[in-house]
Amino acid sequence: MYWQLLGNERSKDECTLAKKLDQILVIDIEATCWEGSPPPGEKNEIIEIGICTLDIAAGERLEKRSILVKPERSKVSEFCTKLTTLTQEQVEQGISFAEACSILKEEYGSQERVWASYGDYDRQQFERQCQYRPNIYPFGTRHINVKTLFAIIHLLPREVGMAKALELLDMPLEGTHHRGVDDAWNIAGILSELVLKRRC
Repeated sequence: MYWQLLGNERSKDECTLAKKLDQILVIDIEATCWEGSPPPGEKNEIIEIGICTLDIAAGERLEKRSILVKPERSKVSEFCTKLTTLTQEQVEQGISFAEACSILKEEYGSQERVWASYGDYDRQQFERQCQYRPNIYPFGTRHINVKTLFAIIHLLPREVGMAKALELLDMPLEGTHHRGVDDAWNIAGILSELVLKRRC
């Protein structure tokens, strides 16, 4: 029942409902950012897509992966590097955003599976970057906002950040915070706890 906490309902004419309920794709992105306003002509763009697949039946994390994405309209700032550890040189070796979306669709079946992120930023950023190329949008209609779900299930007065949620669950933050691949792994751990506890 609590799986209805999801965002982004589209019409049935636009895309079919998620059909594969064996795994949840947990996604965390990193994007170009600046301490203040972006330089003239630059916009936030995804530079890393972190993926962690969560087996629903077992509640276990199966794998994690990082896809680096080469930005087209922005550069990685010093502030962005301090936050994410990613440099312009690293993302220059990445693939195009369209190619990254194709990997999600073809290798992970992202249009047929439920996907999740911590908060709504990731979903909104994907939609912004696909605004003029809607055919490359890699997801279907079912999105779980783990941040909201966690707050509701734990009866919190407000939503909390990922690190705080891990602390409340007495779980370690594994890897580097603000790296998509590690955050996706940690978010999947939070979601796994919520899935397993709801079965008790």
